[in-house]
Amino acid sequence: MNTEEKKVNQLNTAEMLVKCLEAEGVEYIFGIPGEENLEVMNAILNSNIKFITTRHEQGAAFMADVYGRLTGKAGVCLSTLGPGATNLVTGVADADSDGAPLVAITGQVGTERMHITSHQFLDLCKMFEPITRKTKQIVRPDTVNEIVRLAFKYAESEKPGACHIDLPVNIAKMPVSIGEKPLQRKVQPKEHADLTTIEEAAGEIFKAKNPIILAGSSAIRNNSGKAVTEFASKLKIPVINTMMAKGIIPFDNKYSMWTIGIPQKDYVNKIIEEADLVIAIGYDIVEYAPAKWNINGNIQIVHIDTSQAHINKLYQPVVEVVGDISDSLYNIMRRTSRKVEPIKALEIKEKMVAEHESYADDSAFPMKPQRILNDVRKVMGPSDIVISDVGAHKMWIARHYNCYEPNTCIISNGFATMGIGLPGAVAAKLINPDKKVLAIVGDGGFMMNNQELETALRIGTPIVVLIFNDSNYGLIKWKQEDQYGKSCYVDFTNPDFVKFAESMYAKGYRVEKAEDLIPTLEEAFKQVVPVVIDCQVDYNENVKLTNHLSEVYKNI
Repeated sequence: MNTEEKKVNQLNTAEMLVKCLEAEGVEYIFGIPGEENLEVMNAILNSNIKFITTRHEQGAAFMADVYGRLTGKAGVCLSTLGPGATNLVTGVADADSDGAPLVAITGQVGTERMHITSHQFLDLCKMFEPITRKTKQIVRPDTVNEIVRLAFKYAESEKPGACHIDLPVNIAKMPVSIGEKPLQRKVQPKEHADLTTIEEAAGEIFKAKNPIILAGSSAIRNNSGKAVTEFASKLKIPVINTMMAKGIIPFDNKYSMWTIGIPQKDYVNKIIEEADLVIAIGYDIVEYAPAKWNINGNIQIVHIDTSQAHINKLYQPVVEVVGDISDSLYNIMRRTSRKVEPIKALEIKEKMVAEHESYADDSAFPMKPQRILNDVRKVMGPSDIVISDVGAHKMWIARHYNCYEPNTCIISNGFATMGIGLPGAVAAKLINPDKKVLAIVGDGGFMMNNQELETALRIGTPIVVLIFNDSNYGLIKWKQEDQYGKSCYVDFTNPDFVKFAESMYAKGYRVEKAEDLIPTLEEAFKQVVPVVIDCQVDYNENVKLTNHLSEVYKNI
């Protein structure tokens, strides 16, 4: 090969970066172009990767976050330096806390400018360090393949999270040595738990008089729903799931006790507090702290997960079964048995079901959140996807929107970030075009990232956004009223959401009576453009729920 041919075939750093992303199986990059990542944008244009131009970097990070959570593959987001990078931070932190694999790529000033005060310069590696598993700056062209492989390895490990790659503008243009290529992506074989711990866990379960299962997000990530359901059904053990593990067992399964995690003590808190053994399957303490369910530290715990238990003085397992979750459950099932039905838990579930069904025909308007979610469940199929934003509605979704399958209700509950609903739904629809995708948002959360409605329209993802409209920050108001009996500084005004949707060439609907919601949702899902539904909600139900659960808890 002559010198001229070498020059033609030689890649620069940005081009090698994109080749490495292709080798990692990246389908989409969400982000906004900038001056310092022009070389990367040009390389993406000549690749098989589709770039999704968003309207704000936070929206891009949330899209990558939900993409990672639904697929198990790292979602990728990209920004320029300085303010573009700082706009990524909230979504990156959400992914890292919630266990969603994500890789963030930022542009940066040239290395010749980093030692002095420079326009838009921030030390981005230092900034991203507390919210990522790994953060690396590419300072030599021939290290790009190693850094990309490192980022994806840590982002997709167990527990997954976020990683960050920083690419200075001058390094992006530098040639990579001939012969450099992407590193091989390796899939690690499943690890199996030690037989001794399997047998110890089986013994603890056999001895227990009142065991319960607490299932968490790792069980979802590791596709353990079938095993958890069989395990619970065969051994007659009630299952309580965290918010991020909704659908781990079908809600209509006899042993499904639904979701724990709202601030108030609910029916399920009584079930867990009366247990003499908690079988924690894929449970992450970031979701629902042990201090909320093991206050005195006297409940025995069996920990079943792909990794060892977190260090917490109220979470001290008597045995840890560390390995592939499904394999561990099937092995334990072969070594133990239970024949006694959990009578008290089943009686409590009857009361839960009766309470939930009592709102099915409530015709009050503004609508009660219980009725809204009851109607939503009737419209959504078992495999359809709800993305919950964060606010008072999240608590009602956790409590009242029941799931048949894993990953059909996505809730941010590690970092619990407002604004994730709409952009998250865009990503969900992008990778699940044949499913109904519904973002349920508060009016506060909707106004944080509503610009991504234009992204949804432009890229052809006809999501439906259902707004719980109450003209205040409902969750904070709820907490203020619970603690002080009054609220302050939480009220605001809203635009006309129907006109807002129409101004963005989407469709807008307004629910004006309770009976309208189901037909409105059905009509919305027939549209080929994004839809916004404005629904007035009666959040007087918040304090009523607090008072109701206080009485329920005393009398169970």
